[in-house]
Amino acid sequence: MGDIAPSPFGDAIPGELTMSLQDKLDAFKADFERNKAPREAVAIFHKATAELIASRQAEHALKIGDLAPVFKLPDATGTRVDSAELLQEGAVVVTFYRGVWCPYCNMELEAIEAAAEEIRANGASLVAISPQTPANSRKSQQQNRLSFPILSDHGSQIAAAYGLRFRLSEELIEVYKSFGVDLPVINGEQTWTLPMPARYVIARDGSIAYAEVNPDYTRRPDPSDLLPVLRLLDRATVA
Repeated sequence: MGDIAPSPFGDAIPGELTMSLQDKLDAFKADFERNKAPREAVAIFHKATAELIASRQAEHALKIGDLAPVFKLPDATGTRVDSAELLQEGAVVVTFYRGVWCPYCNMELEAIEAAAEEIRANGASLVAISPQTPANSRKSQQQNRLSFPILSDHGSQIAAAYGLRFRLSEELIEVYKSFGVDLPVINGEQTWTLPMPARYVIARDGSIAYAEVNPDYTRRPDPSDLLPVLRLLDRATVA
């Protein structure tokens, strides 16, 4: 596959181990907006986020107690991963990931990887779901040294079933293009859609036990927030 291309939005700022995920995201955002991005682009990023928040789409995404849509999606090698099979073994943590080009998403995946051993110790498996092609998922997995798969959701069909898919505005599309982010190439389809960042815990019965959806892509919960829910589910399974 050759060298992994750096994110066009810049590299994450290395942080101390004691920094929370949100602290790292905030530090990256401040540096990016102050030192790397044109002022006009920053204004469009902020406008697009404000419009997505105002649309209240996140309020209509699937929530705790809803039944999670089933999926059979290819991993980075093309092997289909079946959510029903995963749930036979225990709870499943699902993270919706925008793509290899997104530094905020990559920092989130790194944080989840740091917590992966503890998540599995509480009886859960892990997957990320992205609209990008399997080839780009391979890059993401190598870049972030992941022990869990990134599954390719062509056209964000599963994201849509969760209520997460949205289309970028025309002015935001032009800004992405100016940074070299060509979503039709990265995702292998022409819709210019993405999922809102989201993280779910699906219980063995298929119901959603934890849900975190944020239309502001720069805001992400710490993976440790999952652990109390996973412990409860694991104890219920043992009982």
